[in-house]
Amino acid sequence: MPVHDWTRVEAGIFHDFHHAWIEEIKRVLNSGVLPNGYYALAEQTAEGFGPDVLTLQEREPADGGEVVTALPSNGNGLLVAPPDVHVIARSNREFWRRKKSMIAVRHVSDDRTVAVIEVISPGNKASKNAFRAIVDKVYTLLEYKIHLLILDLFPPTRRDAQGLHAYFWEDIAGEQFAPPADKPLALISYESGLTTSAYVEPLAVGDRLKDMPVLVPLEQTYQAAFAATPRRWRRVLEPSA
Repeated sequence: MPVHDWTRVEAGIFHDFHHAWIEEIKRVLNSGVLPNGYYALAEQTAEGFGPDVLTLQEREPADGGEVVTALPSNGNGLLVAPPDVHVIARSNREFWRRKKSMIAVRHVSDDRTVAVIEVISPGNKASKNAFRAIVDKVYTLLEYKIHLLILDLFPPTRRDAQGLHAYFWEDIAGEQFAPPADKPLALISYESGLTTSAYVEPLAVGDRLKDMPVLVPLEQTYQAAFAATPRRWRRVLEPSA
């Protein structure tokens, strides 16, 4: 199923789809996609922000309980093998953007956060404060070496004129990034360690979604969520036959 032009509908319609997609991603991840000992929670509140999906690692039991399986990494720290994407970049320096009042990333159950999946909504770019909040959230996660997948199905605004990855990457690596002019949307995956690696798949309306870290079958979950969108709005979003 090709990516739809979500600018054709009001923000509330995408908001409804956004929640359906998040729930579908959570359902699929918890239905056998994640290795033993890992789980996904939707809208789980972490201190300072509410990520859309948290992939969490349970504490290893000390009393012979359930064994935690390491996430497949192919020996390079990735949560999956390197994806087949158009842009792969690595920072050549450590990324420190510390502030006096850092947000501590904690989970209410004391389990360790491994990765966050963020679906960008129009509201994330609608105002200076909203955009600053998403920027601070991303930098905080990367500083704490939490892997991050960003799904941005909306074109750039004046706040991210070259797209979100270009905005982030200039801070992270001190490098500029210019996306293809005909592909203004993006799937962005950051592998965070002492340095940060980026895996970017630029998209346009009509493109199909590739699977990306973190272990997410994007095309499958997108299709299932879109199928639950009211027919009245599917007719607006789907190309004419």
